[in-house]
This record gives sequence, C-alpha cells and structure tokens, in this order.
Amino acid sequence: MHNQELYPIGDAARRSGLSVSAVRFYADEGLVEPTRLNEAGHRLYDIDTIARLELVRTLRELDTDLGEIRRLLEGGTTLHELLTTHLEIVERQERTLRARRAVLRTLITQGGTTAQADLMHKLVSMTDEEREQTIDDFWNDVGEGLDVPDGFVDRLRTMRPVLPADPTAAQLEAWIELGDLVRDPAFRDAVRTYLYQTYSTDVGREVASARFQDFMYESGVPLVEEVLAVYRAGEPPRSPRAQHTVTRFMEAAAAVSDTPLTPRLRDRMADAYRRIPDLTRQIAEEEAASEDPVYGHTHGRYLSLVAAINGTEYEEHVEDSLYAWMADAMRAPATDS
Repeated sequence: MHNQELYPIGDAARRSGLSVSAVRFYADEGLVEPTRLNEAGHRLYDIDTIARLELVRTLRELDTDLGEIRRLLEGGTTLHELLTTHLEIVERQERTLRARRAVLRTLITQGGTTAQADLMHKLVSMTDEEREQTIDDFWNDVGEGLDVPDGFVDRLRTMRPVLPADPTAAQLEAWIELGDLVRDPAFRDAVRTYLYQTYSTDVGREVASARFQDFMYESGVPLVEEVLAVYRAGEPPRSPRAQHTVTRFMEAAAAVSDTPLTPRLRDRMADAYRRIPDLTRQIAEEEAASEDPVYGHTHGRYLSLVAAINGTEYEEHVEDSLYAWMADAMRAPATDS
C-alpha cells in the first residue's frame, strides 16, 4: 500500500492558510490532531488532515464557534446543516446591520439626537403586529370626529405599509420616517385638517363617496389601464380603437353620478382634461404659498412613504401630452350637417 506523503507543520500551515501557532492550537484543542509524530516528536500532517484544517479556517472566518466545529468534525452534525445554520445567522446579522445603517443615515440626514436614535432603533425593531397597531392608532386618531362621508377613512387606512421580511435600506429609511411621522401629534393634526378642508365640501364629499372611490380605486382601474395601453401604443386619439376604449371609460365615469354620456358631456369632460396640466401647476403654486396643511406634506407624504416601503410605484407626475390626447379622444364625434 502506498503511503500518503506527510508534511511538517510549517507546510501544513502554509497549505491550509493558517499560522503555525493556529495549527498547534487546533491540535491542542483536539480539533485537528496531526497524522502522526516523527521520531523527533515533530507533528506531521497528511493531505486529508490539511483539508480539515482548511475547513476549520473557513468556518472560523464565518465566526463559527469551536463547539460547533467540534460537533461537525466528530460527526454530530453535517456540513450542510452547519452551513445552513450559519447562513441564517449571517442573514440575521445582515438585517441588523441594514437596520443600523438606516438609523445612522437618517440621523446624519436629520441631525438627530440621542433620543431620536433610540426612537429610530425601536421603529426598525418593531414586529409586524406593532407596526400594524401604529398605523391603526394613526388612522383612529385622524378619523375620530372627522366630518367626511362614511367609510372614507376606512378606505384610506387600507393603504398601509407592509415592510418585507428582508427590507432594503431605503425601505427601512422610509419606515423610520413614516413611523416617526404617524406618531407625531402635529402630523396627525395636519392630515386631519387637510382631509377635512378637502373632503367636507360638496365637491369633496362627492369625490369621497363610496361610489366615486370604488370607481377610482377598483372598478375604474382596468378601464384606465386600457386607456393608457392604447395611448402608449401610439394610437391616434380619433382612431376606432382609441374611441372605443375612451368611450367605455367615459360611460363608466358618467354612470358614477347617474349621468348619461351625451355629446355635450363629452365636450365638457374633454375641456376639463385639457385644463388639468394648468390646474395642477396652479394648485402646486398655491400649495407652495399656503400656510395651511397641503397634500404633499400630509396625506400625500404618507402615501409616498407607504409606496416606498411597499416597493410599489407612486406616480405623482403624468405627462401633459396624455391629458391632451385624452381631451382629443373625448370630444364628441362631429355630426353630419
């Protein structure tokens, strides 16, 4: 039988990537003993033993403790089980580090205090149930005694953050900001005031009604998506396909208020859509100059942060050309003279 080549401790250390003192330490600990000793009492290692030393080095670099390594080498566990356990540990550490990074970045950005650091740490450490309760507390307070149509606040509270099990740093930062905001009495008052001023008027109540909200967020959504698909496909606004799609949308929108889609209503809707870009800019200018709570700093800020946490698109800007295309498509067909 051919004897395997044996290497002195210096060569074993070099081949395994360990120091000589580390090889001695693992031998003294009974983890990886030398293959045998020569006549002078010097330790000799064969290639299999050196491979075990390499494994020990790798596991120690992964912060595996000696007890776990001993169990593996003695057959008390498998390498797959050990690596799976360590992967879970590393992923848990990664999530912790990501949370700390989010706290530190937010503190640096905001110039935070020790008290704020403590609050942010509590926010990122919350359980799913605690986050849910925080959002429920916010909407319960905002909605208490708010003079808006029944069910409107309940619909608003359905738009809520769901932090994934493995959030990105950006998602954590968004949650820190949102969690801090929704606990702030001043922000709650600002959201309540904005909602009251916007949805307690006659027009606002119509917009906040169950029928209108259902059309905006449920039944009307597929119709809007069809219109956008036709627009993005480059169809001319007066083409048969565009006319068919836009007319279906207009009929459904008119039905919300039990209004038949007449040529006159089509033209009125077309004029309204054509004015949207100018009205949007006017509203933005008025909000910038306003001392009252405005959308972008209240409910709009809440929604944008929820979208960032949930990883969903939050499209605040729509190109002006879409409104012009819609206006052209909405105009009543010309009648024969």
